[in-house]
Amino acid sequence: MLVKAWVIPLVYLDYELRKEYIIANLCVNRGNPIAVCEGACYLAKKIVDAKKQDERQAERTYMAHLLFQVMDTGKPLVFRSPERFEMPLTVVFKYTSPFLSRTPIADIFHPPLV
Repeated sequence: MLVKAWVIPLVYLDYELRKEYIIANLCVNRGNPIAVCEGACYLAKKIVDAKKQDERQAERTYMAHLLFQVMDTGKPLVFRSPERFEMPLTVVFKYTSPFLSRTPIADIFHPPLV
């Protein structure tokens, strides 16, 4: 955040420190001796570039925060393993043979025994 606040002042500082070089080599109007630009065109171009870069960075930061907020549910994901599975010690099966009588009347009426 602090770096973002210093971008434009650093562009101005760079312009002031290298003013003669900018006027002689980088100015758009360096071939026209009548123009009194003195590198202001270069400075304006650099300031516009810095602002565009700042806007792109702000957009990226906004999108990153937006995606983080969408992905963040606010609850920490805790995967707990089950402490213990309780299994019955004995398994009881009830089996009734289909050949055994189910009712008292079946004891009387049955096929002959050999």
